[in-house]
Amino acid sequence: METGLHLTIELMQLKKKTKTFGVNAGIKKLSIQFNLDGFSFYISNSDSDTPILYTEYSFPVSIATPELLLEKIIAIFSEDKDLQQNFTSVMAIHQNNLFTMVPEELFDRNSLQNYLKYTVKTLATDYITYDFISPLQVNTVYIPYVNINNYIFQNFGEFEYHHHITVLINKLQKQKEASKEVPTVYVNVSKKELDIIIFKNNTLRFSNSFTYQTKEDFIYYILFVAEQLHLNPEEFHLYFMGKIEPNSALYEITYTFVRNVDFIQNTKVNFNENDPFSAHSNFILLA
Repeated sequence: METGLHLTIELMQLKKKTKTFGVNAGIKKLSIQFNLDGFSFYISNSDSDTPILYTEYSFPVSIATPELLLEKIIAIFSEDKDLQQNFTSVMAIHQNNLFTMVPEELFDRNSLQNYLKYTVKTLATDYITYDFISPLQVNTVYIPYVNINNYIFQNFGEFEYHHHITVLINKLQKQKEASKEVPTVYVNVSKKELDIIIFKNNTLRFSNSFTYQTKEDFIYYILFVAEQLHLNPEEFHLYFMGKIEPNSALYEITYTFVRNVDFIQNTKVNFNENDPFSAHSNFILLA
């Protein structure tokens, strides 16, 4: 099979949703986010940060390895004309559960592998890096997909990259809810994982990711974390974002056990009822 035909077939296997905001700009920046379930990108004006385009590709089956993920991304880049432009800046967001959080006062950049070895299966050849979250004085230590970083560099040259939990925490700590005395629980949902982030008095109390298969797994992790931090499900406020809707089984079982459940508000990008996205569907890229 010829390479071009192979890539076209690969792209046909993906589910694509897109939203054009009707704003044309000659100076554009690109933000992309990828995991083993899909690939999304957001184009905005470099000067005003006005939204131009948001596109999301969902994989029918979760990708098993970073190598196979790269094949999908190459197929997308080869066919999607919106990615074949000149951008003033590019940021890539690695979404995976290969991370841990380390407070700055305990952090040593020469001990990165030691921070991960108890929670993440690492190899001697793994490249490990970190993001410093300045407002909270904490570091995200993680394993990026180096092969995809290399591919992005080949396409765009110099670019910026971060772990998704870094970007998420940075955006959440700016929310008004983060300063409340009552703990605020944020849950970011993807197909098989949930990120749980908890703030109290503008302080990060907890951040971790969990893999789930059933709705019972899903609510177990939320209630388990709440129990460990001595949080009362009758009192704290939980905000959802990501791949979850009010009519979903995940939402319904959560609402059964947690009194105050809502969806996070995104005032930067507006979607209407005819759009293929919800306002909270990709807070990491769009907020």
